[in-house]
Amino acid sequence: MSEIEELETRVRQLPKEDFSRFRDWFLQLDDELWDAQIKSDLQAGKLNRLIENARNEFVQGKAREL
Repeated sequence: MSEIEELETRVRQLPKEDFSRFRDWFLQLDDELWDAQIKSDLQAGKLNRLIENARNEFVQGKAREL
């Protein structure tokens, strides 16, 4: 059994309250990792082209402020 399969089995066996706590923790972790990745990509310039495209579309009237 792979480590992932073992984790899946263990998570499925958690009591309801523990599962809720685990889910909340996992979602928080996922959010933190996503934020860190976006920050890293932004600092590395990986989003510059997307930002420039969005600005150009805004100037051309193809987009609007939220």
